[in-house]
Amino acid sequence: MADLELLHGQLDAVTRGTGTTRGRALIMTGRRRVGKSRLVQEFCDRAGVPYIYFQATKNRPPAAERRELAEALTCSEMPQRELVTATDPGDWNHALRSVAVAAGDRTPCVVVLDEVPWLIEQDRGFEGALQTVWDRHLSSRPVLLILVGSDLSIMESLQAYDRPFFGRASRMTVRPLELPDVAQMTGLGAAEAIDALLITGGLPEIVQSWAPGMSRVDFLRAGLGNPLSPLLMAGELSLLGEFPEATHTRAVLEAVGSGERTFSTIAGRVGGAAPLHSGTLAPILANLVAKRVVSVDLPLSTLPDNKNKRYRVADPYLRFWLAFLQRAVAESERGRPDVALRRIERSWSAWRGRAVEPVVRERLERLLPDDAWPDAEHVGGWWNRQNNPEIDLVAADRVPVAGRIQFVGSIKWLDARPFDRHDYDELVRGAAAVPGWVPDTPVVAVSRAGVEAGLPLAASWGPAELLTARGG
Repeated sequence: MADLELLHGQLDAVTRGTGTTRGRALIMTGRRRVGKSRLVQEFCDRAGVPYIYFQATKNRPPAAERRELAEALTCSEMPQRELVTATDPGDWNHALRSVAVAAGDRTPCVVVLDEVPWLIEQDRGFEGALQTVWDRHLSSRPVLLILVGSDLSIMESLQAYDRPFFGRASRMTVRPLELPDVAQMTGLGAAEAIDALLITGGLPEIVQSWAPGMSRVDFLRAGLGNPLSPLLMAGELSLLGEFPEATHTRAVLEAVGSGERTFSTIAGRVGGAAPLHSGTLAPILANLVAKRVVSVDLPLSTLPDNKNKRYRVADPYLRFWLAFLQRAVAESERGRPDVALRRIERSWSAWRGRAVEPVVRERLERLLPDDAWPDAEHVGGWWNRQNNPEIDLVAADRVPVAGRIQFVGSIKWLDARPFDRHDYDELVRGAAAVPGWVPDTPVVAVSRAGVEAGLPLAASWGPAELLTARGG
């Protein structure tokens, strides 16, 4: 609802003519399957003004795209569409000028160009034409231009200083559902809602398929039993949109999704008998990071450490899909979803224990800073090359190099075993290796099943506190 209100606010500014230009441009980003197209269509349906919605097709020739746009104009309700015929525009300047002509200069209207990265990839002249037509024609008309795309690196580059459209558009990011939204829609308690978030990633189409009150196992059984369920299909559709071919990029992503976290282990997993050459792997990982498909974590302490990078799939749902559901698609199609469910259940506890860590850190950053730790603005982790020790939680005043460690802590995410004395002693021993640790550094814990009484912890948090963290 907040996203719809933001869009309506932009259109209202166009209608009232309160901007520096009569028209307004908005760049809308967000990962695949998060609901951008559905949001924009809903906005157009509710706006009560003429609009055109054009969606590009990957790998379609630019000339065909321009003809499709011209035809969409003639079929739209744009105020002066009769002045535009479904011709064959010779270039993007011609095609986009036709949009300006059809919009007219009196009636507010909306122009949506969806999958903009595909237009840019297919024709390098698109960006320059967009800038020219915006400056000379569209910006002086009562038009809200919405540019939609899932490739975050390309969408962000639209606003780069050295690119044609720099400084001409506002930016809006459509995000997945937050933990409180998932809890409300699924009717689950805090701990179970976190499980649901790890499985669905907060993708609306998957969360909506989770019947209120349904257990995790029942949801998985239902989703795995239907080869066309959103649970199974969203991952494949997302990857097909970004990485349609069996390339090294797809293999690297699958290696990270399978649990490989370091450069060397990813190279070994992808290369097989001979590790993938660093000159090939490094740019692939850099591209995946730029696209926000893969995240890079660095140890957080008072000393810089850029060598111990750890990679992970950024999206919780895609992480779950790559770990379990990719294989489950074929099993579901041949009528054996029980095989996939058993595989998930065998590995669920161990997989969840690792997958929940970035969620916990993100939720703690919403709780902090507070009165107890007014300078705890960032929460990360720390490890050495051997991952021994590996500290789950390190709070600091700044990143990437802390000025002062605010606390160290551990995450224990088991169903029935609370954080106990053994866990505490192990944490204290390991914490001494963290650069910046001092004997009086506070010690904290996050536990799904609670904390054993009597432990000298400075603080502890459980699922309920993570659920109610502000900002979500």
